[in-house]
Amino acid sequence: MLGHLGVNVSDLDRAKTYYAALMPLLGFEPYRDDPDQFAYRRQGGKPGTYIFFYPALQSSTFSRHQTGLQHLAFIMPTRDAVHAVHDKVRELGSEVIHAPQEFPQYHHGYYATFWLEPDGMMLEAVCHRPPEE
Repeated sequence: MLGHLGVNVSDLDRAKTYYAALMPLLGFEPYRDDPDQFAYRRQGGKPGTYIFFYPALQSSTFSRHQTGLQHLAFIMPTRDAVHAVHDKVRELGSEVIHAPQEFPQYHHGYYATFWLEPDGMMLEAVCHRPPEE
């Protein structure tokens, strides 16, 4: 299991505001809120990966097409939860790469939305359950 991720952001205050609105929908709760970092963990003490955010010492344009992180995917319990995240990221003004839809090229029932957060990192909310029939 992955213990934690560290993400550098160009504007820590902007990132705090953005992720405070988004992370509860993704199943995370605040863990740390310090002047030089903030972090989230899985809600309710569930095991899972912690995500830490730090101020970038040197700002550059993030690209998922260059060497390094391509994107982060958050597993959602339902397709409705994927839609709730999609609605929130649109409300926050994020660029949506893919609206909620099935991606059968991955596997049957793969239902996701993809968007860019304020620094341009691609995020995904995905439900791995097929539609109820």
